[in-house]
Amino acid sequence: MRRLSILWIKRFDAILLGSLVVLTGVGLLTMKSFTDIATSDYFFIRQLIWLGLSFFAMFGISFIDSRLLRRSGILVGIYGFLCLLLIFLLFFGQHVRGARGWINLGSFSLQPFEFMKLALILIIAKYFARRHIEIGNFRHIVISGLYVTIPAVLILLQPDFGGALMMVAIWLGLIMVSGVSKKHFFILTLVGSLIFGFLWLSIFTPNQKGRILSFVYPLEDIRGAGYSAFQSTIAVGSGQLFGKGVGFGTQSRLSFLPEYQTDFIFAAFAEEWGLVGTIIYFLFFGLMIWRIIEISMRGESNFEILYGLGLAVFFMSQFTINIGMNIGLLPVTGLPLPFTSYGGSHLLAEFIGLGILFSMGRYSYAKHRDDLNNEFIGGV
Repeated sequence: MRRLSILWIKRFDAILLGSLVVLTGVGLLTMKSFTDIATSDYFFIRQLIWLGLSFFAMFGISFIDSRLLRRSGILVGIYGFLCLLLIFLLFFGQHVRGARGWINLGSFSLQPFEFMKLALILIIAKYFARRHIEIGNFRHIVISGLYVTIPAVLILLQPDFGGALMMVAIWLGLIMVSGVSKKHFFILTLVGSLIFGFLWLSIFTPNQKGRILSFVYPLEDIRGAGYSAFQSTIAVGSGQLFGKGVGFGTQSRLSFLPEYQTDFIFAAFAEEWGLVGTIIYFLFFGLMIWRIIEISMRGESNFEILYGLGLAVFFMSQFTINIGMNIGLLPVTGLPLPFTSYGGSHLLAEFIGLGILFSMGRYSYAKHRDDLNNEFIGGV
């Protein structure tokens, strides 16, 4: 029994799990505090069910041999299957908030894009891990970009600008930690600017353009495209230092704040808990990211290291984008707040990602920091 307890502790990081409990608890508490009791119970109960399934999936996957993921055939198969699902959605997907991004499974729906994030991290980590010696060759950046382009274009066609943005953010983050040269990064920035110009002129819908323009000129259309961002900033600011108290957030209680259980749950939380509660929330999120990086840096090979860092990039990027749109610094993209916003697909994908990380931790080993810096992809 004692040996089993030691193995359990070694498999799961206590600080990371504790941070998860706080982050998910914030979401549940905020949902429970909404005015409409029927609506509150609906989101709260369904979120509890999804959290239970997600924790179960995380613990179950952590016992699977992660070395299976080193096989290129398995990764390509997962990636290809999810690409086919994204193509399927263009024709038969369920419409949710103007985008065909959901598969209707009766009493619940799934969003394949959330799982594509993990597949992308895995396949790019595998690609760079096998070519770490010649990572300075620009062609590897181009080839890795093709892995991103296919799902990103399919997601744009749904249309889902925020989802495509996340795919690019994950790719750029993995490129940065893999040791790309400044010259190559400048070229990437230039190409990205040209692509954005093309998307603006040819791909973006009027609604998506309106969201971006409402970010630049938020007060120009506060009754239209800029309404959500405007109400969100009011909610965050009205929380002041200690907040209005649980259940007393007027913006969400009086339905001024839209999507307060999903996109703008941070604004609803900040209104009730204030600056002090927000800082505490940020600290626990930072603790989670720190532990993910620590676990990844003990990886058995560059593949495990890159996967863990890619997972951290994924969480930090989505966290930054969501918080940014809640306080009026970034356009409204519809991306959920990791581990906190209501929704089953993103919770399940995030916990599966951590389950893979814990599984990889079974084969990790502590190394001297100097040796690790010399071996790691970004090392000199």
